[in-house]
Amino acid sequence: MAVDEAIARMAGQGRVPPTLRFYAWDPPCISLGRHQPIADIDVDKAKAHGLDVVRRPTGGRAILHVDEITYSVAGPADEPRLRGMVMDCYLRLSEGLTRGLERLGVHVYKADASARAGPDVSAACFEVPSAYEILTVDGRKIVGSAQVRKREWVLQHGAIPLYGDIARLVDYLALDEEVRHALRDALTRRATSIERALGRTVTFEEAARALAQGFSDALNVEFTEGTLTPEEQELARTLEAEIYTQTDWTYRV
Repeated sequence: MAVDEAIARMAGQGRVPPTLRFYAWDPPCISLGRHQPIADIDVDKAKAHGLDVVRRPTGGRAILHVDEITYSVAGPADEPRLRGMVMDCYLRLSEGLTRGLERLGVHVYKADASARAGPDVSAACFEVPSAYEILTVDGRKIVGSAQVRKREWVLQHGAIPLYGDIARLVDYLALDEEVRHALRDALTRRATSIERALGRTVTFEEAARALAQGFSDALNVEFTEGTLTPEEQELARTLEAEIYTQTDWTYRV
């Protein structure tokens, strides 16, 4: 999370180019939305099973990051592909995700602009889609995304399950057993992975290539592979120490 924000801040200052990043999580991790209460998570159980718990700089609800590819897009707030209102930007980036998934053979569409999570929605991100999030043709959510906009920079990132049990998150939510069972059933019906959609396994590298090309086509941009600059690495370490590893950030109620 610190690296995502560091890239966004540096790009907002014009010190690095707008960046599309792909990554995975080691060890597996539960990430909370910026304003989500820590009470939603059974932290002791998560840690007992080797899971980290972090809080994102973006909104939304909990995601279990395992067996997935995570993307992030970061750049200046006035960059033509990122400027405007949140939903304007969301729509442009959703087109990149859609084209990338289609290149893999996953037939998808974007949720309606009116799609919103209601007040009674669960703590799990993948239970219901928000506006312009990506669904397979049978209506299952396959990408969970969130965005934060500041005066100088924009960051959007999201998770795409490659394979595995999409409902595993419910084991680590603070729920009674009856509710847990119902939510597990709901997630199984309403969310999916690339493997489940295609009937075959897709590697991280294959997914990254397809998604990069999808963003390239949708945004009319050519990407150059790169690595973090020393300045980005230094800022990421600072953000990690001052924000993302702080108890009052991660464990806020």
